[in-house]
Amino acid sequence: MDHRRGGHPDTPTGGPAGRGPVGPPRGRTLGPAAPATLPYRALIRPRSAVDGLIAAICGPQDSGLHTVVHVERIRIDARRRPARRDSQHALRAHRDGVDRYLAIHQGDPGADPGRVVLRAEENCRPGRIRRDPEHGLLVAELLLDRRLRTGDTHLLGYGFDDAPSPTPSCEYVRGFNAGAGQYVLQVTFDPAALPVRCHRFAVRAPGERPHESEELTLDGHHSVHPVATGLPPGLLGIGWDWD
Repeated sequence: MDHRRGGHPDTPTGGPAGRGPVGPPRGRTLGPAAPATLPYRALIRPRSAVDGLIAAICGPQDSGLHTVVHVERIRIDARRRPARRDSQHALRAHRDGVDRYLAIHQGDPGADPGRVVLRAEENCRPGRIRRDPEHGLLVAELLLDRRLRTGDTHLLGYGFDDAPSPTPSCEYVRGFNAGAGQYVLQVTFDPAALPVRCHRFAVRAPGERPHESEELTLDGHHSVHPVATGLPPGLLGIGWDWD
């Protein structure tokens, strides 16, 4: 699940009775079991708003995809506002028939989601898009160029051009409803507007206190980046202070 804010079923198993080992036919391997999955509403406030948008495009609570590797880059402009987000995403299907990825974007308070631009750049094309101006939410389908089977992987390249917010941004948060194998988040600041402090954090639900936190230091390119592996469902982000 995609999610930004400043300030995307169990599989029954069984086999025939009788003697001998039970397993997949020779030459085939079992696909991955469905990972532990949270509903999207557990990661976004207000819950009712995201429920309504997902229902409007008939999106399932389990998209059938989970993250293998995700590299995400955020750019903060000279006015201290998010300008652009780019994602390179390797996904794996844990059920048959998956042909779309659901991207959820929530802007900074006061930002107009009608001005957010979705860019479907690699191995996908835009599908239905629904917006909730009151809560700054956008839900978009990214249609894949093939229908996946259980165990198939897919590489996805996409991004958002952000709408300007009325106040400076102070954090970026990514929600994972099905966890992630590896996630790299880079935030790059315009050299004319550098923060005085940055830190990464992890929370299990919106509004909770972080259960992980770590200071980050800007590099020579005015960027910070944490690398996380084996992420459970929840939220991970970078926060910063301007003074």
